[in-house]
Amino acid sequence: MSNAQRALEHAKTQRSAYMSGFSELLRIPSISTDPNYKAEVARCADWVRDEMRRIGMKNCQTIPTDGHPVVYGEWLEAGADKPTVLIYAHYDVQPVDPLNLWVTPPFEPTERDGKLYARGSEDDKAGVWANLKAIESILAVDGKLPVNVKLFFEGEEESGSPNMHPFVAGNKDLLNADLFVLCDGEFVRDQPSIVYSGRGIVAAEVTLTGPDHDLHSGTYGGTVHNPLHLAGKIIGSFHDDAGRIQIPGYYGAVRDLTAAELANLEQLWARTGVQFKERSGAAHFWGESVASTAVRATALPTLDVNGMWGGYQGPGTKTVLPSKAGFKVTMRLVNDQDPVEIGRMFKDYVMSFATETVSIEVSVPVAGYPFSTQFEGAGVEAVQQALVATVGKRALMERAGGSVPIAGMFQRELGIPMTHLGLGPGDNIHSPNEYIVIEDFYLAIDTAIHVLYNLISFK
Repeated sequence: MSNAQRALEHAKTQRSAYMSGFSELLRIPSISTDPNYKAEVARCADWVRDEMRRIGMKNCQTIPTDGHPVVYGEWLEAGADKPTVLIYAHYDVQPVDPLNLWVTPPFEPTERDGKLYARGSEDDKAGVWANLKAIESILAVDGKLPVNVKLFFEGEEESGSPNMHPFVAGNKDLLNADLFVLCDGEFVRDQPSIVYSGRGIVAAEVTLTGPDHDLHSGTYGGTVHNPLHLAGKIIGSFHDDAGRIQIPGYYGAVRDLTAAELANLEQLWARTGVQFKERSGAAHFWGESVASTAVRATALPTLDVNGMWGGYQGPGTKTVLPSKAGFKVTMRLVNDQDPVEIGRMFKDYVMSFATETVSIEVSVPVAGYPFSTQFEGAGVEAVQQALVATVGKRALMERAGGSVPIAGMFQRELGIPMTHLGLGPGDNIHSPNEYIVIEDFYLAIDTAIHVLYNLISFK
């Protein structure tokens, strides 16, 4: 029996213990976006660090940042002739609102019908735990790992990784590796996929100020410029009727997909397109004259207003002309778009609406770069062969509409090859009743074991 088979057999015998430990991790409410949970995020980081030490990883640390800590551990005894693999996942989770829609409490992991329900079960504590259990299984039967491994677990991915860039830029030697494996995403047994491209993100907030206090709309309406009216004018100008963004230069760096990328996207969309529409709850999509839904959802940039505020929001009527109004925006960017430059374009465009009667302030607190992993090559093939071994299918290559800010940072700062391995077999991420399919999670752990052995010949 090979070492890989022995590790897989060990993981099988430990399934109950592994799931019990996972439930313990899921009970920690590591909500990174809410300052009230800062201590819980730190507790989760320490818990993960201690688990790294217990299974045999070395140099295990919780490393402070200006936000939430990074958890780091390594095992570098495979030898200089073996590759060094840097594995990423995040231990922080989204808020749980609306709480009343959860069938069971979000931080009390509950098994129902072969599924384990808890916040963070798929996104992305599955990525943390599957890697730890894969490593534990290998060390338990072999006493060593087949490759050199560095683990990097982040604590603020769900808040846009605002403090990660200075950390990555300042720790290049610590994080240097031959391959970066991004373990944030779904594990789909029926038809797995490998994300080879993800969009960047720019988040902005706009505040408009008119009079220095709220006014009676009967007395002052029509004479004092209403900040809400100007906010509506700005928002209405962002897109033309077809849905194309109207900020000058916004599409300047966008490149067309290659024929291979387009063919792969169409193949993937044939499998996922119906589900994509069903999940949206929308009767009709918008912007279809610009490009196909598949292209618009993954390969073109976006600009979306996420929230608006100003004036009276309660029941009934209040005849008020508000002093202030505002709105929040996120923009998703594709490869070759620079988030710093796009943030500047957005700010300049919005500021062009300022008048003597209403002042405008624009803040851009989040700017994350898009990323692209290997479309083919030894790293991708190591994942592909692992999936063939566990689920019997090669993955389709997928463009992601969402963002993983840390991936763009790693690509820009470290310049090492990158591939993707999703280890979360479930659904309802960022929503009530998030879950994983338990049997499929065991397969995800097995896949992580296979990947580590498959990477022996990567270097």
